[in-house]
Amino acid sequence: MRDIAVFSGTAHPDLAAEICAHLGVPLHPVRVSRFANDCLEVQLQANCRERDVFLIQPLVPPVQEHLVELLLMIDAARGASAGRITVVLPHYAYARSDKKDAPRISIGARLVADLLTSAGADRVLAMTLHSPQVHGFFSVPVDHLHALRELATHFRRYDLSNAVVVSPDLGNAKEAAAFARLLGTPVAAGAKQRFSDDLVKISAVIGDVADRDVIVLDDEIAKGSTVVELMEHLRGLKVRSIRLACTHGLFSGDALQRLSDQEGVLEIVCTNTVPIPDAKRVPKLQVLSVAPALAEATRRIHNGESVSALFA
Repeated sequence: MRDIAVFSGTAHPDLAAEICAHLGVPLHPVRVSRFANDCLEVQLQANCRERDVFLIQPLVPPVQEHLVELLLMIDAARGASAGRITVVLPHYAYARSDKKDAPRISIGARLVADLLTSAGADRVLAMTLHSPQVHGFFSVPVDHLHALRELATHFRRYDLSNAVVVSPDLGNAKEAAAFARLLGTPVAAGAKQRFSDDLVKISAVIGDVADRDVIVLDDEIAKGSTVVELMEHLRGLKVRSIRLACTHGLFSGDALQRLSDQEGVLEIVCTNTVPIPDAKRVPKLQVLSVAPALAEATRRIHNGESVSALFA
């Protein structure tokens, strides 16, 4: 693959290195420096001219810092005459800002999508966007992957004869139903109302969960307030065991330890779309790699092959 050039920002270099190892190509260095006035400067330290350039950068805390870094990487690649620029977004943090649910509120998902394309991105490769409509906010082609196969492969190791997949809310119910089909289990969902970023109320669980082994599936877990609220309802309904699963394990603050300490939780499973600094300190946590899937999608994009065929 001589015509491909892969670069990583500072957000998650370990994932980028793993993707390149699966591709069999080098991860080219990037120099990120800061001027005295606190402005960032980026230099791609490999030839980009007429090459197929892939820039890997999940938007993780500090999100704004990593976003500007990514924009500068795109601009640098465009200025270096890259043949095509593909932004690899394992986690698109602004995807949660996807609707006008209050007066005079910004829609960050659309604005950041416009920023990426204005900077020079020709294509986006994303993993598990928060909602389907975010895909349409981009004016360039988007290849949208999900981690359901990786999660399903992990959970098939268990006896699922008494299992049920539970979505924390109706918005994620379609994803949970697809996951349940992969596992051959029924599906249930919580009826959730959100009052603020960290205040939610689940009034009921729709579906049969009593005396069952529950797998709670969400796209991301940050503070964990939704999952904690859901688990209180599940324990009240006398479930037998609880396992938590998500694609993006953000686990802000003490969320990871707090979830691990919850009564009845046997396991917390996420992927490595974002770095998880405390992973080794929580025995119940299992981190699955999505590097093979991202690498294969990158290879298919480079070779002009179907990416959707990965999920056929």
